[in-house]
Formats: sequence, structure tokens, C-alpha cells
Amino acid sequence: ARSAGDVAAAIRFARRHRLRLVVKGGGHSYQGGSNAAGSLLVWTRQMRAITLHDAFVPTGSEAAPVPAVTVEAGALWGEVYREVCVRGGRYVQGGGYLTVGVAGLVQSGGFGSFSKAFGTAAASLLAAEIVTADSRVRTVNATQEPDLLFALKGGGGGTFGVVTRLTLATHDLPPTLGAVFAEVRASSPTAFRRLIAEMLTFYAENLLDPHWGEQIVLRPGNVLALSMSLQGLSQAAAERVWAPFWARLRAEPEAFRFPAEPTILAVPARSYWDPAFLRTLPGVVLGDDRPGAPPERIFWAGNREEAGQILHAYQSAWLGADLLAVERRDALADALFAASRQWSLSLHTNKGLAGSPASVESAAATAMNPAVRHAFALVICGAEGPPAYPGIPGHEPDVARARQDAARVRAAMAALKERIPTGGSYLAESDFFEPDWQQAFWGANHARLTEIKRRYDPDGMFTIHHGIQAAG
Repeated sequence: ARSAGDVAAAIRFARRHRLRLVVKGGGHSYQGGSNAAGSLLVWTRQMRAITLHDAFVPTGSEAAPVPAVTVEAGALWGEVYREVCVRGGRYVQGGGYLTVGVAGLVQSGGFGSFSKAFGTAAASLLAAEIVTADSRVRTVNATQEPDLLFALKGGGGGTFGVVTRLTLATHDLPPTLGAVFAEVRASSPTAFRRLIAEMLTFYAENLLDPHWGEQIVLRPGNVLALSMSLQGLSQAAAERVWAPFWARLRAEPEAFRFPAEPTILAVPARSYWDPAFLRTLPGVVLGDDRPGAPPERIFWAGNREEAGQILHAYQSAWLGADLLAVERRDALADALFAASRQWSLSLHTNKGLAGSPASVESAAATAMNPAVRHAFALVICGAEGPPAYPGIPGHEPDVARARQDAARVRAAMAALKERIPTGGSYLAESDFFEPDWQQAFWGANHARLTEIKRRYDPDGMFTIHHGIQAAG
């Protein structure tokens, strides 16, 4: 598809021939929503124009003008960051992966590395162009069809129609963006339990704020791995924040060991997504190696193994900030330690709005589960294998291993949930077999979303796994 008109024609064709219709942008769908056997696929990749606005006012609105960017549905976040941040000197809230599609991320809620500072991508959505099941091209905003705009703010991609264009608010670009990388190895399970407690205390007292995001990972072998993001801090300021933590662990060399020196990097924000700059950093990005590919077509090196991978199991849950209270911190440490005895798990501290400033629009204005407003992190536990293809010798799925991995993931999450309360899950990164998905993904917003679905797609033309279904 190259236009909203093309999409409308595809919808009319699918309706006339009673075909299932599936929508694909970037294709990053853990639930498999961007493909289905026997379906007509509408792929929006050729629609990727990006336009910056100094003063945007939605159609029919009397709201004050705001800086914004309009992005067609096929654009990827790496392309948007280059246009908005590197060239335009502004910031737009998007995904952490450079190859994630814009439209799908916004419709799932949309966390990025700096969500504690800027909120979700869905909360930044000012207007959208969408082709609905009746093949009408609609422009929706807070004045025109506000319910449909609400549904697009986390109600699920490929559910309410085919989004062809979105306009998102932009923000002042921080002076710096950066990251912290470290690995700490504990000498015993007892030392690892203490390490988890030390990390939680340090996080609660120093990192639960808009400057920090991304991952705290607990790995087999009593390993704590840090892959944190930072914004708005100088290199020296970031080093000062972490110095007491490093010193505390180094004071017990018999219990804690650093295989390599921790790395802290803060760079001018306009360089953070600049392909020319990123290519100068060894091992950070990889490029498209196909003949004729432009040099700016890059992706994070750590994402390479995810292309085509087979998920053996995948579960997630919000962790409320109340678990970081002094009187509850030991219970959280016990739960994380117990889970780590079964499998590795990661705390995505940018996927939760606790610690955000009051100026960040709350998740209550989006369709996401309101539990995200009070969550300090999304805990993720998953297992995967390399790309596999049934019937192709040497590349067959390893079903036995997959079932073993899935059992370990279930055991890890069960150990966690037995010890502490968790609240809901994140639609974009969740269990394919989530039994209570309606409440997990949307909570109290589910009823409103089903009514919106009934109004705009009563016959269920747009059907995805664990997607909103029409009421009545």
C-alpha cells in the first residue's frame, strides 16, 4: 500500500471476497498479529513520509499549537529519530529498537528507553488517519471521533482499522542521552540474594526518576547484568550517581566480582541516533549488508539474534512501585531471587510510569491497563531458540527443548507471583497464552474498547490474537 486509497481498496476487496485481512508495518509482533495463514496482508512499509511541524493544531480543534511530527504508518523508529532528533533537534517518544514500526508501537501503548521522562508513545498521539472496516478514510483527534483516537492509544494494532498516518507531539531534546553497561557476578546464591537487595535499594534511592530506564537482568550463574539508559545527565554526573554502588560491591571482593569494568557513556543527544556517529562505536550497530542499501540503514547489534527467533515462552507483569518501599523490599528481593533459581528474568524499568514527573501525561489518558501508572518496571521472563522451519532438515524446531524452556519460564513466574502481587501485563510483550488477557492488557478500559470496536467494526473484519472483540 502506498496511500490510504490503496488501503481502502484492499478493505473493499477483502470484504467482497470474504477474506481475512491482516496489517503489517514493521512486523515486530510477539503475538504474531502481523501475519496469518490464508489472509490478505496489507503492508504499509512503502508509506514512510515524515513531516515536522513547529505548530500543529488538530483539524477542528481550538487547542493551542504544539510542536509535532506527522509520520506515515510504514516508517520505522530509526528513520523517525534521524529526522526528528538528529536533523530536527527535537525528541519524539518512540520505541527502543530502530526497526520497530511506528504505527504498531503506538497502538500497543509504546514504551521507549526514556518513557519515564516523556511518557508513552500513545500518550503523545494527537491525531491519526485510519481506514476503518467500512473503507472510510477518517481523520481522528480529540475533537473528531475522540473514542476512536482513544482506542488507537494502546487498544491494539490491526484491531480498529488500518492506521495510515499519525501525528505525535514532540518534546525538547535533552542535552545528553546515554547508557550504563555492567555485569556483576556473585560468588554464591546467598551472595546473589544480597546483590539483588543491594540493587533494589540503590534503584529505589537513586534511579527511580526521569533520568533512568531500561534493564536490570538476573541471569543463571548468579549474574546481575545492567543495560540502563540515561537522559539529561552529563558523563560526570552519571558516574557520580553510580560510584557508591560500584564501591559498595568492590568492598566485598570475595562475594562480588566485575568481569570487566562498568561502562558509562553520555553523548550529545543529536548524536545518539546518528548513523555516522554510531558506526564509529565498535559493536554497537550493524548495517544492512545487501547491495545498494543506504548507509543510514542500521540496527542495534544486540537485536540481530531476534530476527526470526522462535519464542519458546514469554511472560510479563507490572511491578508496582509500592514494592520498593523499605518494608516491602525484602519480599521483592526474595521473589526475584526465587524466580532466578528457575530462569533468567529482566526488569524493564522504562516500562512503567512510576517515577515520572507530574508533567508526563498519565496512562489513564490511554487505553493501556491503568496499572502502568503505578508500576516501576515490567518484569519479563522468556525463552527462545534460533529461526526454525518445519520440514527443512537441519532447521527443524527443537520441540523438546522448547517445552523444557517453557516449563522453566512458567516456574520462574509462578515463584515470583507466589511471593508478591503483580498487576496486569503489557500488550506488546506478553504471553501468547495469557488466560485473562482482557484484564491483563486493558483492565478497566476493556469495556470501553469493546464498545468502540462494535461501533467501528461490528462484523469483526479486523481480528487478531488476543484482540478486542465487538460487544453484543
